Amino acid sequence: MENFTSNKVGIWFDFKIQPENEWMKFFDKLENANISECFINANANQLDYLISLTKNYNFNIHGWIWTLNRPYDEKCSKNLDWYSVNKIGQSSYEYRPYVDYYQWLSPFSEGARDYIKGNISKIASVDGLSSVHLDYVRYCDVFLPKNLQKYYSINQTHEFPEYDFGYHINGRKSFKDMYGVDPINIDDAELSNEWKQFRCNAVSSLVKELKAIAKNKNKKISAAVFPYPEMSREMVRQDWSSWDLDIVCPMNYHHFYDRDIDWISDSVSKGVKYKKSDGMYLSGLFLGALSPLKLEEAINLCLKSGANGVCLFNDECLKEEHIKVIKSFRL
Repeated sequence: MENFTSNKVGIWFDFKIQPENEWMKFFDKLENANISECFINANANQLDYLISLTKNYNFNIHGWIWTLNRPYDEKCSKNLDWYSVNKIGQSSYEYRPYVDYYQWLSPFSEGARDYIKGNISKIASVDGLSSVHLDYVRYCDVFLPKNLQKYYSINQTHEFPEYDFGYHINGRKSFKDMYGVDPINIDDAELSNEWKQFRCNAVSSLVKELKAIAKNKNKKISAAVFPYPEMSREMVRQDWSSWDLDIVCPMNYHHFYDRDIDWISDSVSKGVKYKKSDGMYLSGLFLGALSPLKLEEAINLCLKSGANGVCLFNDECLKEEHIKVIKSFRL
């Protein structure tokens, strides 16, 4: 089995209210598994608390935040003009494709952008945090992965207007000012591609502003993204190739795409070339779809294809047999 001395293993998990000794048992488990990167879905106070508990561990704590998808957010629900709009004019506040927790803000809304920047600033202000970790920094899925289409009994043979978001009035106006056409009326293929990129650019410009906030507070910026830029641009209007992230965690969840484990290697190869020169590419692996033997194979494939390590989704699927596999790799 191959050794990797400079590579990292991370894991995503949610904060939960539990006694301190339960947290310490959990962190002992992660340390025993040679996991060093903790991507935690928590608010600033919760992150501060966990950082205080882990001072004697060799962990890097990353503040995982839902960026543009803000379900059940009371502040947002009082500002309905912040929400993303699909091609037939439905607001993401009321119309939630696929799942109830899809309530997307629009990167074209200045109010939404200011709110998101405020959220990031709070997380970035936490002492001892390694990075602000952006998730859902994209639009609603234009296309679901193949296996999820089966799950929801959808057959997305082309772009359906109800799933095609980014038609906020501000975005439409800006595009029309630049190109002379309201994007709702585009019937030209070349202009259609310009509109796709225009929406990608709105997200990318937001990420640039969020990076500046994090850097100003001496924090790195990381993100969970779709597998590789060509796919992410097409499926969710996410052009992460231009983001220059300190840590990029592409979610290489092979079973979502109805592919075998070799697909992970192909995805890493396609995405790792866009890694920042001094940054890290941690290949996201879906633990629930990987037996211990398959996890070992997947880690090897990721490393051989140029990844700096892996990030596991999520802690609830982390079995003792998985831990034995991870420990067999020298970190």
